[in-house]
Amino acid sequence: MDAGVKSYWAPLIHDSPEYQARRARPFQPPNLSIKDIHAAVPRHLFEKSTLKSLIYVGRHVALTIGFYVFATHIGSLAGQLCAVVGCVGRIGPLLELCLWAAYWFWQSVLFTGLWTLGHECGHGALFPAGWVNTVLGLTLHTTVLTPYFAWRVTHRSHHKGTNHLARDETYHPPTRTDLRLPSESEARAIDYKTMIEETPAFTLFKMVIRQFLGFQLYLIHNRKGNPKYPKWTSHYNPSAKLFKPEDRDAIIVSDMTIGAMLVFIGMWAYTTSWGNVWRLYFVPWLWAHNWIVMFTYLQHSDPTVPYYRENQWTFLRGALATVDRPVFGWIGRVFWHGIAHDHIAHHLFVSVPFYNLPQVTQAIRPVLGAHYNYDSTPTIYALWRSFTQCTFVEPDGDIVFFKNQQGKVGRECVWDAVEKTAEGEAEMD
Repeated sequence: MDAGVKSYWAPLIHDSPEYQARRARPFQPPNLSIKDIHAAVPRHLFEKSTLKSLIYVGRHVALTIGFYVFATHIGSLAGQLCAVVGCVGRIGPLLELCLWAAYWFWQSVLFTGLWTLGHECGHGALFPAGWVNTVLGLTLHTTVLTPYFAWRVTHRSHHKGTNHLARDETYHPPTRTDLRLPSESEARAIDYKTMIEETPAFTLFKMVIRQFLGFQLYLIHNRKGNPKYPKWTSHYNPSAKLFKPEDRDAIIVSDMTIGAMLVFIGMWAYTTSWGNVWRLYFVPWLWAHNWIVMFTYLQHSDPTVPYYRENQWTFLRGALATVDRPVFGWIGRVFWHGIAHDHIAHHLFVSVPFYNLPQVTQAIRPVLGAHYNYDSTPTIYALWRSFTQCTFVEPDGDIVFFKNQQGKVGRECVWDAVEKTAEGEAEMD
């Protein structure tokens, strides 16, 4: 690649200093005291303010409605602008397309924010009154076609078994055995190239499918979920093994609200047109799914973050097996309510309202020390890096890291590094 081109793209395609330092440092499993971490957090940060939460939710809903109203006037607005500036030829349609593109982007950002607020309600983190969290969370998630109670159950299971290779619910990594690769001692570079290495075009195709459809496919048939469940396990099946018998009625309520939302969308399309509903709802809805998959994937899928098996997993180690990222800067902080910025604090303190999590992060960082994972790598590049480098894990070992399409591990454990050093010294002797 030309040096000038490299220089132009450098700000967008580089590994952050934090990532480079973490990758170069052999992993030492944390043996921190959760009591010490809790003690570092001021008690007032656990308090939930009904007024403050209503202001955040009200502002977000108002902006969502405002952008919808704006979109319903895009045709007339484009015509008025053309009349003022004197559009000729194809300038008018191009201007209208630009206005639609602006709407699709910002409304997708706001739809994502509705989802993140529903996620907060699912943890009971917004309002002191549990029923308010439930009603609001059900409403917000149904608006973006997420079955509130069903997803809440499995998401809470994810929090209870984060990065546990047997118990975690989402982004479950395939093993060498799953990919039918030769054993580590027998595999050669040609084996990886033949069996799992992909062209960039095919990788991009898979990435697009996962980004835009992956979340719904996970809900429908457990795509990329924990393989311990039978095939076609669905969040929409009240009898699925994802749930306990006492969850059944709540799952049915989720299904009924999603059904009601689909009926509403169908009536909306019938009274206007499918094209109208596609432009106003489904395009930003699809892009919102892309953003949701993006930050949830990056929170836990990283070459420098470990997965544990039973002998080494603890709740604290699982909670620390995630990464804080300033995803899209102020957009992620303001409209996605810091869901990626302060994810470690969220895993440690799920009931703390999002607007207090930045202070929680600052309070616990000195206690966590080197075990606090932060990464300022540009978001899109970090997504591509994880998608291409997080390919599989070994089928054995109590602590494992992702390996890439060439079979190279993203990070070593302390004892792996010690073993390799010993081997190197033996060869020198």
